[in-house]
Amino acid sequence: MALQKEMTVGKPSRLVVQFTIPVILGNIFQQFYAMTDTIIVGKFVGTSALAAVGATGTITFLILGFMWGLCAGFAVPIGQKFGAGDLPAMRRAAGTAAVLSALFTVLITAASMLSMRGLLALMNTPEDISGMAYDYVIVICAGFGAQMLYTMVATILRALGNSRIPLIFLIVSACLNIVLDLVFILCFSMGVAGAAWATVLSQGVSGVACLIFIICRVPVLHLSARDFVPDGGLMANELKMGLPMALQFSITAIGTLMVQSSLNLLGSTVVAAYTAAGKIEQLLEQLFTGLGVTMASYCAQNFGAGKLDRVRSGVKAASVQNAISAAAAGIGCLTFGKYLTYLFVSDGIAEIMPMVELYLRCIAFFMIPLGMIFIFRNALQGMGYSFLPMMGGVVELICRAVFAVVSGRQRSYLLVCLANPITWFITAVFLLVCYGKTMKVIRRKWGYGEDAQK
Repeated sequence: MALQKEMTVGKPSRLVVQFTIPVILGNIFQQFYAMTDTIIVGKFVGTSALAAVGATGTITFLILGFMWGLCAGFAVPIGQKFGAGDLPAMRRAAGTAAVLSALFTVLITAASMLSMRGLLALMNTPEDISGMAYDYVIVICAGFGAQMLYTMVATILRALGNSRIPLIFLIVSACLNIVLDLVFILCFSMGVAGAAWATVLSQGVSGVACLIFIICRVPVLHLSARDFVPDGGLMANELKMGLPMALQFSITAIGTLMVQSSLNLLGSTVVAAYTAAGKIEQLLEQLFTGLGVTMASYCAQNFGAGKLDRVRSGVKAASVQNAISAAAAGIGCLTFGKYLTYLFVSDGIAEIMPMVELYLRCIAFFMIPLGMIFIFRNALQGMGYSFLPMMGGVVELICRAVFAVVSGRQRSYLLVCLANPITWFITAVFLLVCYGKTMKVIRRKWGYGEDAQK
Protein backbone atom coordinates (compact mmCIF):
# COMPACT_ATOMS: atom_id res chain seq x y z
CA MET A 1 0.00 0.00 0.00
CA ALA A 2 1.45 3.34 -1.04
CA LEU A 3 2.03 5.62 1.92
CA GLN A 4 1.45 8.71 -0.20
CA LYS A 5 -0.21 9.12 -3.57
CA GLU A 6 0.29 11.61 -6.35
CA MET A 7 -3.12 12.75 -7.59
CA THR A 8 -1.64 14.61 -10.57
CA VAL A 9 -1.77 11.56 -12.84
CA GLY A 10 -4.49 9.02 -13.54
CA LYS A 11 -8.18 9.26 -14.34
CA PRO A 12 -9.73 12.00 -12.15
CA SER A 13 -13.03 10.18 -11.60
CA ARG A 14 -11.26 7.04 -10.37
CA LEU A 15 -8.95 9.04 -8.10
CA VAL A 16 -11.88 10.94 -6.60
CA VAL A 17 -13.77 7.73 -5.78
CA GLN A 18 -10.68 5.91 -4.44
CA PHE A 19 -9.75 8.80 -2.17
CA THR A 20 -13.28 9.69 -1.08
CA ILE A 21 -14.43 6.27 0.14
CA PRO A 22 -11.87 5.98 2.97
CA VAL A 23 -12.53 9.62 3.93
CA ILE A 24 -16.28 9.01 4.11
CA LEU A 25 -15.76 5.90 6.21
CA GLY A 26 -13.37 7.85 8.43
CA ASN A 27 -15.87 10.68 8.83
CA ILE A 28 -18.60 8.21 9.73
CA PHE A 29 -16.42 6.65 12.41
CA GLN A 30 -15.53 10.15 13.62
CA GLN A 31 -19.23 10.80 14.00
CA PHE A 32 -19.32 7.78 16.26
CA TYR A 33 -17.49 9.88 18.84
CA ALA A 34 -20.40 12.29 19.08
CA MET A 35 -23.06 9.70 18.31
CA THR A 36 -21.81 7.29 20.95
CA ASP A 37 -21.89 10.09 23.50
CA THR A 38 -25.41 10.98 22.42
CA ILE A 39 -26.72 7.41 22.34
CA ILE A 40 -25.28 6.36 25.68
CA VAL A 41 -26.12 9.66 27.38
CA GLY A 42 -29.67 9.62 26.00
CA LYS A 43 -30.25 5.99 26.96
CA PHE A 44 -28.54 5.78 30.34
CA VAL A 45 -28.51 9.34 31.71
CA GLY A 46 -31.79 10.68 30.30
CA THR A 47 -33.43 13.06 27.84
CA SER A 48 -32.33 16.14 29.81
CA ALA A 49 -28.73 14.99 29.55
CA LEU A 50 -29.21 14.43 25.81
CA ALA A 51 -30.51 17.99 25.50
CA ALA A 52 -27.50 19.24 27.49
CA VAL A 53 -25.05 17.58 25.10
CA GLY A 54 -27.08 18.84 22.13
CA ALA A 55 -27.12 22.38 23.47
CA THR A 56 -23.30 22.42 23.29
CA GLY A 57 -23.14 21.11 19.73
CA THR A 58 -22.95 24.51 18.08
CA ILE A 59 -20.36 25.69 20.60
CA THR A 60 -18.10 22.73 19.94
CA PHE A 61 -18.62 23.28 16.20
CA LEU A 62 -17.51 26.89 16.66
CA ILE A 63 -14.32 25.82 18.44
CA LEU A 64 -13.50 22.65 16.53
CA GLY A 65 -14.59 24.20 13.22
CA PHE A 66 -12.00 26.93 13.70
CA MET A 67 -9.42 24.19 14.25
CA TRP A 68 -10.52 22.24 11.16
CA GLY A 69 -10.22 25.38 9.06
CA LEU A 70 -6.76 26.15 10.40
CA CYS A 71 -5.49 22.63 9.72
CA ALA A 72 -7.01 22.54 6.24
CA GLY A 73 -5.41 25.88 5.42
CA PHE A 74 -2.01 24.92 6.81
CA ALA A 75 -2.11 21.75 4.68
CA VAL A 76 -2.72 23.58 1.37
CA PRO A 77 0.95 24.59 0.84
CA ILE A 78 2.00 21.06 1.86
CA GLY A 79 -0.21 19.52 -0.83
CA GLN A 80 0.85 22.07 -3.43
CA LYS A 81 4.57 21.52 -2.79
CA PHE A 82 4.08 17.74 -2.87
CA GLY A 83 2.22 18.03 -6.17
CA ALA A 84 5.04 20.16 -7.56
CA GLY A 85 7.62 17.55 -6.42
CA ASP A 86 9.45 19.98 -4.09
CA LEU A 87 9.89 17.71 -1.04
CA PRO A 88 12.27 19.95 0.98
CA ALA A 89 9.78 22.83 0.72
CA MET A 90 6.97 20.43 1.62
CA ARG A 91 8.79 19.40 4.81
CA ARG A 92 9.40 23.02 5.79
CA ALA A 93 5.69 23.69 5.27
CA ALA A 94 4.84 20.69 7.48
CA GLY A 95 7.19 21.88 10.23
CA THR A 96 5.70 25.36 10.12
CA ALA A 97 2.20 23.89 10.29
CA ALA A 98 3.20 21.96 13.42
CA VAL A 99 4.55 25.09 15.13
CA LEU A 100 1.47 27.14 14.28
CA SER A 101 -0.84 24.33 15.42
CA ALA A 102 0.85 24.21 18.83
CA LEU A 103 0.54 27.98 19.28
CA PHE A 104 -3.13 28.03 18.34
CA THR A 105 -3.83 25.06 20.62
CA VAL A 106 -2.69 27.04 23.66
CA LEU A 107 -4.59 30.18 22.65
CA ILE A 108 -7.88 28.45 21.76
CA THR A 109 -7.87 26.20 24.83
CA ALA A 110 -7.42 29.14 27.18
CA ALA A 111 -9.95 31.39 25.42
CA SER A 112 -12.66 28.74 25.20
CA MET A 113 -12.39 27.63 28.82
CA LEU A 114 -12.47 31.19 30.15
CA SER A 115 -15.48 32.24 28.08
CA MET A 116 -17.65 29.12 28.28
CA ARG A 117 -20.07 30.08 31.08
CA GLY A 118 -20.82 33.40 29.45
CA LEU A 119 -21.32 31.78 26.06
CA LEU A 120 -23.82 29.25 27.42
CA ALA A 121 -25.77 32.06 29.07
CA LEU A 122 -25.70 34.12 25.86
CA MET A 123 -27.24 31.18 24.00
CA ASN A 124 -30.28 31.07 26.31
CA THR A 125 -29.36 27.56 27.46
CA PRO A 126 -32.32 26.26 29.53
CA GLU A 127 -31.59 26.41 33.25
CA ASP A 128 -32.51 22.77 33.82
CA ILE A 129 -29.67 21.60 31.56
CA SER A 130 -27.11 24.44 31.78
CA GLY A 131 -25.05 22.73 34.50
CA MET A 132 -24.71 19.47 32.57
CA ALA A 133 -24.00 21.39 29.36
CA TYR A 134 -21.10 23.16 31.07
CA ASP A 135 -19.73 19.91 32.53
CA TYR A 136 -19.66 18.37 29.07
CA VAL A 137 -18.26 21.21 26.99
CA ILE A 138 -15.55 22.31 29.42
CA VAL A 139 -13.90 18.88 29.12
CA ILE A 140 -14.06 19.11 25.33
CA CYS A 141 -12.34 22.50 25.55
CA ALA A 142 -9.67 21.20 27.95
CA GLY A 143 -8.88 18.38 25.52
CA PHE A 144 -8.59 20.61 22.49
CA GLY A 145 -4.94 19.64 22.07
CA ALA A 146 -5.88 16.02 21.44
CA GLN A 147 -8.36 17.09 18.76
CA MET A 148 -5.76 19.35 17.13
CA LEU A 149 -3.08 16.64 17.10
CA TYR A 150 -5.18 14.12 15.22
CA THR A 151 -6.69 16.65 12.82
CA MET A 152 -3.34 18.18 11.85
CA VAL A 153 -1.53 14.87 11.38
CA ALA A 154 -4.43 13.31 9.47
CA THR A 155 -4.77 16.40 7.27
CA ILE A 156 -1.09 16.27 6.37
CA LEU A 157 -1.36 12.59 5.42
CA ARG A 158 -4.40 13.36 3.25
CA ALA A 159 -2.54 16.26 1.61
CA LEU A 160 -0.05 13.62 0.45
CA GLY A 161 -2.88 11.53 -0.99
CA ASN A 162 -3.16 9.00 1.86
CA SER A 163 -6.71 8.73 3.18
CA ARG A 164 -6.47 5.12 4.39
CA ILE A 165 -4.12 5.41 7.37
CA PRO A 166 -6.19 8.09 9.16
CA LEU A 167 -9.21 5.82 8.64
CA ILE A 168 -7.52 2.81 10.23
CA PHE A 169 -6.52 4.65 13.38
CA LEU A 170 -9.89 6.40 13.57
CA ILE A 171 -11.72 3.05 13.53
CA VAL A 172 -9.60 1.85 16.45
CA SER A 173 -10.21 5.11 18.27
CA ALA A 174 -13.98 5.00 17.68
CA CYS A 175 -14.13 1.52 19.21
CA LEU A 176 -12.10 2.75 22.17
CA ASN A 177 -14.53 5.66 22.57
CA ILE A 178 -17.46 3.27 22.90
CA VAL A 179 -15.67 1.25 25.58
CA LEU A 180 -14.66 4.35 27.54
CA ASP A 181 -18.17 5.81 27.29
CA LEU A 182 -19.62 2.69 28.87
CA VAL A 183 -16.93 2.52 31.55
CA PHE A 184 -17.10 6.20 32.54
CA ILE A 185 -20.90 6.48 32.46
CA LEU A 186 -22.08 3.06 33.64
CA CYS A 187 -19.23 1.98 35.91
CA PHE A 188 -18.00 5.30 37.30
CA SER A 189 -21.30 7.26 37.01
CA MET A 190 -19.51 10.29 35.56
CA GLY A 191 -22.54 11.39 33.52
CA VAL A 192 -22.05 13.79 30.60
CA ALA A 193 -18.52 14.64 31.74
CA GLY A 194 -17.61 10.96 31.32
CA ALA A 195 -18.81 11.04 27.72
CA ALA A 196 -16.65 14.09 27.06
CA TRP A 197 -13.57 12.47 28.60
CA ALA A 198 -14.12 9.37 26.46
CA THR A 199 -14.18 11.54 23.34
CA VAL A 200 -11.03 13.47 24.22
CA LEU A 201 -8.98 10.43 25.24
CA SER A 202 -10.02 8.44 22.16
CA GLN A 203 -9.15 11.33 19.85
CA GLY A 204 -5.77 11.66 21.53
CA VAL A 205 -5.03 7.98 20.95
CA SER A 206 -5.76 8.30 17.21
CA GLY A 207 -3.56 11.39 16.98
CA VAL A 208 -0.59 9.77 18.71
CA ALA A 209 -1.00 6.62 16.58
CA CYS A 210 -0.93 8.63 13.35
CA LEU A 211 2.13 10.53 14.54
CA ILE A 212 4.00 7.32 15.40
CA PHE A 213 3.07 5.90 12.00
CA ILE A 214 4.55 8.93 10.24
CA ILE A 215 7.76 8.67 12.24
CA CYS A 216 8.13 4.96 11.49
CA ARG A 217 6.73 4.57 7.97
CA VAL A 218 6.57 7.88 6.03
CA PRO A 219 10.16 8.96 5.23
CA VAL A 220 9.10 11.93 3.09
CA LEU A 221 7.68 13.46 6.29
CA HIS A 222 10.79 12.91 8.42
CA LEU A 223 11.45 16.46 9.55
CA SER A 224 14.76 17.84 10.76
CA ALA A 225 15.20 20.54 13.41
CA ARG A 226 15.61 23.22 10.75
CA ASP A 227 12.16 22.39 9.35
CA PHE A 228 10.68 23.74 12.60
CA VAL A 229 12.66 26.99 12.57
CA PRO A 230 10.15 29.85 12.11
CA ASP A 231 10.17 31.30 8.62
CA GLY A 232 8.28 34.59 8.42
CA GLY A 233 7.29 34.22 4.79
CA LEU A 234 6.15 30.62 5.15
CA MET A 235 4.21 31.34 8.34
CA ALA A 236 2.52 34.30 6.69
CA ASN A 237 1.55 32.13 3.71
CA GLU A 238 0.08 29.39 5.89
CA LEU A 239 -1.78 31.92 8.03
CA LYS A 240 -3.06 33.53 4.83
CA MET A 241 -4.58 30.17 3.95
CA GLY A 242 -5.55 28.96 7.41
CA LEU A 243 -7.12 31.99 9.05
CA PRO A 244 -9.74 32.73 6.36
CA MET A 245 -10.69 29.04 6.29
CA ALA A 246 -10.92 28.98 10.09
CA LEU A 247 -12.99 32.16 10.06
CA GLN A 248 -15.25 30.64 7.43
CA PHE A 249 -16.03 27.77 9.80
CA SER A 250 -16.45 30.19 12.70
CA ILE A 251 -18.76 32.48 10.77
CA THR A 252 -20.89 29.48 9.83
CA ALA A 253 -20.88 28.36 13.46
CA ILE A 254 -21.95 31.79 14.68
CA GLY A 255 -24.99 31.58 12.42
CA THR A 256 -25.73 28.13 13.81
CA LEU A 257 -25.33 29.48 17.34
CA MET A 258 -27.95 32.12 16.58
CA VAL A 259 -30.39 29.47 15.38
CA GLN A 260 -29.59 27.33 18.44
CA SER A 261 -30.31 30.27 20.75
CA SER A 262 -33.76 30.62 19.16
CA LEU A 263 -34.30 26.87 19.47
CA ASN A 264 -33.38 26.96 23.16
CA LEU A 265 -36.33 29.28 23.77
CA LEU A 266 -38.65 26.39 22.83
CA GLY A 267 -37.58 24.24 25.77
CA SER A 268 -35.39 21.22 26.48
CA THR A 269 -37.71 18.67 24.82
CA VAL A 270 -37.53 20.50 21.48
CA VAL A 271 -33.77 20.83 21.92
CA ALA A 272 -33.54 17.06 22.46
CA ALA A 273 -35.58 16.40 19.29
CA TYR A 274 -33.46 18.78 17.23
CA THR A 275 -30.32 17.19 18.66
CA ALA A 276 -31.44 13.70 17.59
CA ALA A 277 -32.39 14.99 14.13
CA GLY A 278 -29.06 16.79 13.85
CA LYS A 279 -27.14 13.61 14.63
CA ILE A 280 -29.01 11.77 11.88
CA GLU A 281 -28.30 14.61 9.45
CA GLN A 282 -24.60 14.63 10.38
CA LEU A 283 -24.35 10.93 9.64
CA LEU A 284 -25.80 11.41 6.15
CA GLU A 285 -23.70 14.54 5.65
CA GLN A 286 -20.49 12.51 5.74
CA LEU A 287 -21.16 11.52 2.13
CA PHE A 288 -20.49 15.15 1.23
CA THR A 289 -17.77 16.09 3.69
CA GLY A 290 -15.72 13.24 2.23
CA LEU A 291 -16.02 14.85 -1.20
CA GLY A 292 -14.89 18.13 0.30
CA VAL A 293 -11.75 16.63 1.84
CA THR A 294 -11.00 14.90 -1.46
CA MET A 295 -11.35 18.13 -3.43
CA ALA A 296 -9.01 19.99 -1.08
CA SER A 297 -6.20 17.42 -1.52
CA TYR A 298 -6.85 16.76 -5.21
CA CYS A 299 -7.03 20.43 -6.21
CA ALA A 300 -4.02 21.41 -4.07
CA GLN A 301 -1.79 18.80 -5.73
CA ASN A 302 -2.94 19.49 -9.28
CA PHE A 303 -2.90 23.26 -8.88
CA GLY A 304 0.62 23.01 -7.46
CA ALA A 305 1.60 20.92 -10.51
CA GLY A 306 0.07 23.51 -12.87
CA LYS A 307 -2.61 21.12 -14.16
CA LEU A 308 -5.68 23.31 -14.11
CA ASP A 309 -7.73 21.18 -16.49
CA ARG A 310 -7.33 18.23 -14.12
CA VAL A 311 -8.77 20.43 -11.39
CA ARG A 312 -11.82 21.07 -13.55
CA SER A 313 -12.18 17.39 -14.44
CA GLY A 314 -11.95 16.40 -10.77
CA VAL A 315 -14.67 18.87 -9.81
CA LYS A 316 -16.93 17.46 -12.53
CA ALA A 317 -16.31 13.91 -11.29
CA ALA A 318 -17.09 14.99 -7.72
CA SER A 319 -20.31 16.66 -8.89
CA VAL A 320 -21.51 13.38 -10.42
CA GLN A 321 -20.71 11.56 -7.20
CA ASN A 322 -22.53 14.31 -5.29
CA ALA A 323 -25.73 13.72 -7.25
CA ILE A 324 -25.65 10.00 -6.46
CA SER A 325 -24.89 10.64 -2.78
CA ALA A 326 -27.65 13.27 -2.54
CA ALA A 327 -30.23 10.84 -3.89
CA ALA A 328 -29.20 8.21 -1.34
CA ALA A 329 -29.21 10.71 1.55
CA GLY A 330 -32.57 12.16 0.53
CA ILE A 331 -34.18 8.73 0.37
CA GLY A 332 -32.71 7.96 3.78
CA CYS A 333 -34.28 11.13 5.24
CA LEU A 334 -37.71 10.30 3.84
CA THR A 335 -37.78 6.61 4.74
CA PHE A 336 -35.82 5.10 7.62
CA GLY A 337 -34.17 8.25 8.98
CA LYS A 338 -36.68 9.03 11.70
CA TYR A 339 -36.40 5.54 13.18
CA LEU A 340 -32.79 6.26 14.14
CA THR A 341 -34.33 8.42 16.88
CA TYR A 342 -34.62 5.23 18.95
CA LEU A 343 -30.82 5.19 19.14
CA PHE A 344 -30.72 8.50 20.98
CA VAL A 345 -33.89 8.75 23.05
CA SER A 346 -35.13 6.52 25.86
CA ASP A 347 -38.19 8.47 27.02
CA GLY A 348 -40.67 10.85 25.39
CA ILE A 349 -40.20 9.15 22.02
CA ALA A 350 -43.82 9.73 20.93
CA GLU A 351 -43.40 13.48 21.38
CA ILE A 352 -39.91 13.72 19.93
CA MET A 353 -40.13 11.56 16.78
CA PRO A 354 -42.63 13.78 14.87
CA MET A 355 -40.27 16.74 15.36
CA VAL A 356 -37.34 14.66 14.10
CA GLU A 357 -39.37 13.60 11.05
CA LEU A 358 -40.30 17.21 10.27
CA TYR A 359 -36.66 18.28 10.23
CA LEU A 360 -35.58 15.37 8.02
CA ARG A 361 -38.37 16.12 5.53
CA CYS A 362 -37.26 19.74 5.38
CA ILE A 363 -33.67 18.83 4.43
CA ALA A 364 -34.34 15.78 2.22
CA PHE A 365 -34.61 17.70 -1.06
CA PHE A 366 -31.64 20.01 -0.43
CA MET A 367 -28.81 17.49 -0.32
CA ILE A 368 -27.40 18.42 -3.74
CA PRO A 369 -26.83 22.06 -2.67
CA LEU A 370 -25.22 20.79 0.55
CA GLY A 371 -22.78 18.69 -1.45
CA MET A 372 -22.07 21.59 -3.82
CA ILE A 373 -20.96 23.70 -0.86
CA PHE A 374 -18.33 21.14 0.13
CA ILE A 375 -17.11 20.60 -3.43
CA PHE A 376 -16.71 24.21 -4.55
CA ARG A 377 -15.57 25.57 -1.19
CA ASN A 378 -12.80 22.99 -0.87
CA ALA A 379 -11.79 23.21 -4.53
CA LEU A 380 -11.24 26.95 -4.12
CA GLN A 381 -9.38 26.46 -0.86
CA GLY A 382 -7.18 23.74 -2.35
CA MET A 383 -6.10 26.15 -5.08
CA GLY A 384 -5.22 28.74 -2.45
CA TYR A 385 -8.27 30.98 -2.84
CA SER A 386 -9.50 31.20 0.74
CA PHE A 387 -11.27 34.59 0.71
CA LEU A 388 -14.26 33.55 -1.41
CA PRO A 389 -15.07 30.46 0.72
CA MET A 390 -14.92 32.75 3.75
CA MET A 391 -17.45 35.03 2.08
CA GLY A 392 -19.59 31.94 1.53
CA GLY A 393 -19.52 31.62 5.31
CA VAL A 394 -20.74 35.22 5.55
CA VAL A 395 -23.65 34.34 3.26
CA GLU A 396 -24.50 31.43 5.56
CA LEU A 397 -24.30 33.71 8.59
CA ILE A 398 -26.70 36.24 7.08
CA CYS A 399 -29.21 33.57 6.09
CA ARG A 400 -29.16 31.88 9.49
CA ALA A 401 -29.33 35.23 11.30
CA VAL A 402 -32.55 36.05 9.47
CA PHE A 403 -34.06 32.69 10.39
CA ALA A 404 -32.86 33.02 13.99
CA VAL A 405 -34.56 36.39 14.45
CA VAL A 406 -37.81 35.38 12.77
CA SER A 407 -38.08 31.92 14.38
CA GLY A 408 -37.23 33.40 17.78
CA ARG A 409 -40.00 35.96 17.51
CA GLN A 410 -42.52 33.47 16.16
CA ARG A 411 -41.42 30.64 18.52
CA SER A 412 -41.58 28.44 15.41
CA TYR A 413 -39.86 25.06 15.23
CA LEU A 414 -40.71 24.83 11.52
CA LEU A 415 -38.70 27.97 10.77
CA VAL A 416 -35.77 26.54 12.74
CA CYS A 417 -35.99 23.39 10.57
CA LEU A 418 -35.99 25.45 7.37
CA ALA A 419 -32.91 27.46 8.33
CA ASN A 420 -30.37 24.88 7.14
CA PRO A 421 -31.86 23.81 3.77
CA ILE A 422 -32.58 27.37 2.59
CA THR A 423 -29.11 28.47 3.71
CA TRP A 424 -27.53 25.55 1.82
CA PHE A 425 -29.28 26.47 -1.41
CA ILE A 426 -28.31 30.15 -1.34
CA THR A 427 -24.71 29.43 -0.33
CA ALA A 428 -24.31 26.73 -3.00
CA VAL A 429 -25.37 29.15 -5.73
CA PHE A 430 -22.94 31.76 -4.42
CA LEU A 431 -19.98 29.34 -4.35
CA LEU A 432 -20.82 27.92 -7.79
CA VAL A 433 -20.63 31.42 -9.27
CA CYS A 434 -17.37 32.09 -7.37
CA TYR A 435 -15.81 28.87 -8.66
CA GLY A 436 -16.76 29.58 -12.26
CA LYS A 437 -15.42 33.12 -12.21
CA THR A 438 -12.22 32.09 -10.41
CA MET A 439 -11.44 29.41 -13.00
CA LYS A 440 -11.86 31.96 -15.79
CA VAL A 441 -9.56 34.41 -14.03
CA ILE A 442 -6.89 31.74 -13.51
CA ARG A 443 -7.01 30.63 -17.12
CA ARG A 444 -6.59 34.20 -18.35
CA LYS A 445 -3.79 34.81 -15.87
CA TRP A 446 -1.92 31.66 -16.84
CA GLY A 447 -2.71 31.90 -20.55
CA TYR A 448 -3.71 28.33 -20.00
CA GLY A 449 -4.18 25.74 -22.75
CA GLU A 450 -5.66 22.26 -22.59
CA ASP A 451 -3.37 19.78 -20.83
CA ALA A 452 -3.51 16.10 -21.57
CA GLN A 453 -5.94 14.15 -19.46
CA LYS A 454 -3.97 11.05 -18.55
